[in-house]
Amino acid sequence: MKQIVVLSGKGGTGKTVMTGALAALVDNKVMVDCDVDAADLHLLLTPTIMERHEFKSGQKAHLDQRACVRCGRCLEVCRFGAVTKNLLIDAGSCEGCGLCARVCPSHAITMEDNLCGEWFVSETRFGTMVHAKLGAGEENSGKLVAQIRQAAKEIAKKELRDWVIIDGPPGIGCPVMASLSGVNAVLLVTEPTCSGLHDAKRVIDLGKHFKIPVQLVVNKWDINPVVTEQIEKYCTDNGVAVAGRLPFDRAVVDAVIQGRTIMEGDSPSLKSEIVKIWENLRGAML
Repeated sequence: MKQIVVLSGKGGTGKTVMTGALAALVDNKVMVDCDVDAADLHLLLTPTIMERHEFKSGQKAHLDQRACVRCGRCLEVCRFGAVTKNLLIDAGSCEGCGLCARVCPSHAITMEDNLCGEWFVSETRFGTMVHAKLGAGEENSGKLVAQIRQAAKEIAKKELRDWVIIDGPPGIGCPVMASLSGVNAVLLVTEPTCSGLHDAKRVIDLGKHFKIPVQLVVNKWDINPVVTEQIEKYCTDNGVAVAGRLPFDRAVVDAVIQGRTIMEGDSPSLKSEIVKIWENLRGAML
């Protein structure tokens, strides 16, 4: 079993569209959507949820009004503004430090496990998919990513799957590192802009830090051939393989509107380029 993560240095480069194409193309795999803050792979794969699990992380203060003696000590010590003047707990502002519970003379405040979101095991027309939904404003997305990746890995081992294909989050932060850790290869999707090149460099550096091979795809390369050549030159100079180029194609937009992947779209040339990208990526791992 080998794990591949599709990353982008920034949002909107076509990372999820590429992941959806691989989901349609690659046989005997499990898919994981690790962009838990703003998951959208389900829009292309229309999963049917088979298992639903709670995700709890950290703690929040809970105030029992019946036991509260209205002394105001919690209001005095809270540095995060989570205790209102009416001596109520604002869960959205609570950082879970527990100081209010420690100083409460009547033990009216307790720390309770925080329900941050949910994660799911689903079936799609292309196989099993593990995905999640983090609650609005919640933290610990890296921990949730690690949890769903582990679940996908266990499913792949149990069902003797050959591949785990991961749709990673944008950027280079904690959830990206949780998506990247322990994988066999990175497929980096970028766009031919100055910001695309800048952010691609950061992902390449991250891959080098973890000693994971990176291959790059320039999406919509023909809207700026000059910057495309700059990106490919940077890759050549830094030992990064260019897996392929994808042109701008209206068929991609039409497929996404219809909730389909590129491989289910109406552009034979685009499909053949996706096949070439996959063959380059797979060939480097065999």
